[in-house]
Amino acid sequence: MTDDERSLAVTALQEISRHERECGERWGETLNELKSLRTATDAHAERWEKLAWMVIGTVITTACVAITTVAI
Repeated sequence: MTDDERSLAVTALQEISRHERECGERWGETLNELKSLRTATDAHAERWEKLAWMVIGTVITTACVAITTVAI
């Protein structure tokens, strides 16, 4: 192996190492972002679930009142 080939190989390995380091950092940032999105999604889902139960309760109560009014 000549010095030029060895130098080229070392340069390539350094570039690969730099690329892997950058990818690792980006993956860490992405993972943190996904965790925060999960937290936000869970909070929104909880709110929508409460709203859904309120709507269901209102519909059932209204139906019971209507049935009672018609029956009497």
